[in-house]
Amino acid sequence: MRARGRTLGSAGLRLSVPTLIHQRVREAQQGTNPRVVARTASGWVVMGESQVVAGYCLLLPDPVVPHLNALAGEAREAFLRDMVAVGDALLRLTGAARINYEILGNLEPALHAHLFPRGDAEPPDVRTRPVWFHDWQAARPFDPDVDGPFMETLARELERTGVARRGG
Repeated sequence: MRARGRTLGSAGLRLSVPTLIHQRVREAQQGTNPRVVARTASGWVVMGESQVVAGYCLLLPDPVVPHLNALAGEAREAFLRDMVAVGDALLRLTGAARINYEILGNLEPALHAHLFPRGDAEPPDVRTRPVWFHDWQAARPFDPDVDGPFMETLARELERTGVARRGG
């Protein structure tokens, strides 16, 4: 099976060419990814490269797998548990009305979950539509100086609730 120039194993369980998700996880492991918020049991919480909605984060699995169904048992449960726990923390910290969770993997065929805080602060014409209807070109890019305080607050909240692991 081919996905955007990447050859997947016959069962779709191994990627022969690393994806952007592999690169971001490797950077997180090496301490060179500036968007890392925290290490969890299943992976890494990172800020989105574009803050199309304030507090947009992703959960990246470590180790990287091609999709959610490639995880079994406790690994699958841990990823989903971490995803929801990060969403709970985002709800508490952002005042969002809800969190939209998306696991797509169409452009980057490796598991990763998008977490979008959604609510009344959004423009009315896109507030009730999928987040992909926002103007991503006009979105504020991630900025460690601007996003750093929120990242620290989120990391503390994830640690307080037992989601984040000390020492990355």
